[in-house]
Amino acid sequence: MLSVPVTEASRVAEARRCAVTMAQGLGFDETAAGRVAIVATELATNLVKYGNAGEILVGTFEDETGTGVEILALDRGAGLANVDEALRDGHSTGGSAGTGLGAVRRQSQAFDIASWPGQGTAVVCRLQQISASATAAPRAPATVGVVSVPLKGETANGDAYCVRRRGEGWTAIVADGLGHGFLAAKASDEAVRLFRKHEHERPSSILAAVHAGLGHTRGGAVSVARYDRESGLVSFAGIGNVAGAVVGAGETKRTVSLPGTAGHVARRIQEFEYPLDPDGLFVMCSDGIGTAWSLDAYPGLIGAHPRLIAGVLYRDFSRVRDDATVIVVRNLRS
Repeated sequence: MLSVPVTEASRVAEARRCAVTMAQGLGFDETAAGRVAIVATELATNLVKYGNAGEILVGTFEDETGTGVEILALDRGAGLANVDEALRDGHSTGGSAGTGLGAVRRQSQAFDIASWPGQGTAVVCRLQQISASATAAPRAPATVGVVSVPLKGETANGDAYCVRRRGEGWTAIVADGLGHGFLAAKASDEAVRLFRKHEHERPSSILAAVHAGLGHTRGGAVSVARYDRESGLVSFAGIGNVAGAVVGAGETKRTVSLPGTAGHVARRIQEFEYPLDPDGLFVMCSDGIGTAWSLDAYPGLIGAHPRLIAGVLYRDFSRVRDDATVIVVRNLRS
């Protein structure tokens, strides 16, 4: 994902440019790219007006809901006392026409917002080539949300990830190449390639294949997780500090990852199993995300769009000296 810090009004144009460029890269026509420009402009402008500065993240998505551009707006401002009121056209606390968030929602195929007084606001929008008004047919809900951002100043992301559907379950990997930059990215990309080659094996077997295949790279931390809907269990195997967590109502269970560096040192590869509630989440984070988070601090967030959840965790727990990746997976339903 591309990160655009929005600290002043001049950065609004940069956020818009990044979003439109990404849309054009996906083949969006002029009209569809114009909708992306409207959304990016409104969200970035709100960060300047109300967010006491914030960050726009721009990425793409391709899943069961379709393909398109995804924009996240994150701030640590005063937050909204009443989200529904803020979405109503005509509502404004900044002297504007009050159509910003309402216009953003209308232009988007998917929209979600979370805000808490004193804890800032997070907004996620998904835009596709078709217009929002043309999508009358029900769309599948998003079940996977990812935020993956390279270290500031780097063009290559030393983290890589992949989530693959497996029947009514899923298999996922997060790889954090040692260090950062191009060589770290080379290691993590190779880990994902090996994951795809062995994805139908057990997580411990996948991890063993990744470990065996990364010897020509600088290696890194790698974790693999699989959810089986029939058993209701997540199987998890990790080398190094890519963390996992099973999140349910009022409880977060951290997974066990063993010490080592995939590709170089792994004294033992072991698989652990954890029950996952039907309405629960599984979260995986690279070392660029601190481990002290809990969704209990954000009332209602557990039911939000997975990318919004990932965005809030990135906003509040990313470490500025490393690449940062958060994956949030909800149960995939057929």
